[in-house]
Amino acid sequence: MNTKDRGAYLKKIEETIANGRFKDNWESLSQYREPEWYRNAKFGIFIHWGVYSVPAFGSEWYSRGMYIKGTREFEHHVKTYGPQSEFGYKDFIPMFRAEKFDPDEWAELFSRAGAKYVVPVAEHHDGFQMYKSELSDWCAADMGPCRDVLGELKRAVEARGMNICASSHRIEHWFFMGHGKEFDSDIKEPLKLGDFYWPSMPEPDHQDLFSKPYPSEEFLTDWLLRCCEIVDRYSPKLVYFDWWIQHSAAKPYLQKFAAYYYNRAEEEGYEPVICYKHDAFAFGCATVDVERGQFAECKPYVWQTDTACAHNSWCYTEGNRYKNPVDIVRDMVDIVSKNGCLLLNVGPRADGTITDEDKNILYRIGDWLRDNGEGIYGSRPWRVSAEGPTEIPEGQFTDGKHKDFTGDDVRYTCRGGNIYAFVLSYPETGEVKFPALGERDASSKPNFHGIIKRVSVLGSDEEPEWERGEEALFVKTKTVSSDMPVCFRIEVE
Repeated sequence: MNTKDRGAYLKKIEETIANGRFKDNWESLSQYREPEWYRNAKFGIFIHWGVYSVPAFGSEWYSRGMYIKGTREFEHHVKTYGPQSEFGYKDFIPMFRAEKFDPDEWAELFSRAGAKYVVPVAEHHDGFQMYKSELSDWCAADMGPCRDVLGELKRAVEARGMNICASSHRIEHWFFMGHGKEFDSDIKEPLKLGDFYWPSMPEPDHQDLFSKPYPSEEFLTDWLLRCCEIVDRYSPKLVYFDWWIQHSAAKPYLQKFAAYYYNRAEEEGYEPVICYKHDAFAFGCATVDVERGQFAECKPYVWQTDTACAHNSWCYTEGNRYKNPVDIVRDMVDIVSKNGCLLLNVGPRADGTITDEDKNILYRIGDWLRDNGEGIYGSRPWRVSAEGPTEIPEGQFTDGKHKDFTGDDVRYTCRGGNIYAFVLSYPETGEVKFPALGERDASSKPNFHGIIKRVSVLGSDEEPEWERGEEALFVKTKTVSSDMPVCFRIEVE
């Protein structure tokens, strides 16, 4: 898109904000409310797939590490591909052919897994757009696979009743490959708007919200246009932002994007969601996300965990270490019981195939959700979310800490007048108890003082034995056995 076109696009953005309900300030944006579709969805699929999938080494941050002397990525790159002055990151693009990419096959897999929304990374830190763009030639529609990946996924995903979404990690491109200027590489000045490596600035202190050099007005305007282009071209029902948008220089542009997105969604008749981390948005103006972690207690607001099938990387690498699907489902139940949604990432290979490890995890989750989704989809937190001895570590990057759940670890949800009690680690004895459902004397302020009509097991024909005592609801099964969480439906009068 030329300079005149960019000016016209900026004018359109300003006019949309001026004429819409949402203005570009926190007071106006606080009118926002999470839509019911998102509150009901509970489970989505994240996709990290791009040029970084070609080297498939280290992680999706390969484009940064390969330009930093002393890193594993730097040494691997020189040994495998030669010096960065002769083979730079841009030279992976022709190798990113995606010759086996089948959007319908992907969408069918995600649907079978039970996902309700799909979030492809539209642009990662490396600056390569996985969609058709009029703002840059460095996009998958014109280079590499020469396919509009986001557009093709939109068609396939929506055909199966799921919501297409998009993720932008563009803002970190301000500095992501800046180390390449420190030695003889293919990243050389002068760099200008429109160049793949532009601007490659010195890397800031990521924890300093006022770190310098500030992202320039030219860069932030380009960021805004790219984000709005995704909205206008693909109408994503959710836009996810990675970290560093919390930098002070980005705040006015965040507000402008949110106002534009919310207003455009109202014009088109859909209900949007923005997910953010690190207090980038004023609370109540968008949806809180916790990367690779969760909250220890139930929250009165809707939130999201984003994590990956692999422990060590978001994209495909040849050394990925994959999680146990049982642990993922247990975390999902814990997250949903606390008013959260789970966004689970897969990392396809460069050719477009999804690994057997990713597939098997999604198959197991889907099989479990087919039997137990009644207590997940459309559910709401009950007055008690969790019972049991196992503590949940709170905060980001805690998903690597193994949790030894027991038969006393229970999570609750409610829906349609029923209470759902999930036993996270079902005991071989088949004997479980739910203290929150005990029939204590009214003066002791019980959690539940109603009448239980029936107790049943989701996914099983067995009618369990049950008895309600003062201290707990006691349930016994004879044939139920699972390494996955077992869910009891408690029907009340």
